[in-house]
Amino acid sequence: MIKHIAFGAFLLISGLFFAQNTAMSAAEAKAFVSRISSETKGIKTLQSDFTQTKKMDFLDKSIVTYGKMTLKTPNMLSWKYTKPYQYSIVFRDNKIFINDQGKKSSVDAKSKTFEKINKLIVGSSNGQMFNDPEFSVAYFKNGTSNLARFTPKSSQLLKYIKQIELHFPKNQSAVSQVNMTEASGDTTNIMFKNTKINAPVSASDFSL
Repeated sequence: MIKHIAFGAFLLISGLFFAQNTAMSAAEAKAFVSRISSETKGIKTLQSDFTQTKKMDFLDKSIVTYGKMTLKTPNMLSWKYTKPYQYSIVFRDNKIFINDQGKKSSVDAKSKTFEKINKLIVGSSNGQMFNDPEFSVAYFKNGTSNLARFTPKSSQLLKYIKQIELHFPKNQSAVSQVNMTEASGDTTNIMFKNTKINAPVSASDFSL
């Protein structure tokens, strides 16, 4: 159950829909990282509606869920699923707080896996995810987006996550899509829309 929560949350933050991607040159990758890191420094809050599609080998149909993601720097993150069920995951004060349709619980987030998951999601709003030593990063581009593809170096994370992609629309700094492949081969795709940057957020967004 904890593994499932970690996967959901980290995407959470974040199916594979590969376009015709071309690897960036070293100069292009450097310019991309520099731009994203610079433009996201001013982000204090980030809010977005999301659609999450999960494909699992043992299911014929994908699982599609909807909700709202809210982030407040430096380290508060909330994923609240609203359809077809209500489920909330909040990262706050080095803990993961969970509300599963009224059943509340908490998990210590000081373990390395949870710490890295939280760090990478939050890092997508400030450019710091490019500097995480436990991931190798490759950069790609296509006609509509720039992509950062993360591969875990840590054997602990590799037990759960094979690869994560963050999509950035051309000339935008906020992530529009997260694709993740788990070690099992299952995939999760999260599409963000109606993104608001530095709009006021309520304390209730990080409560259960």
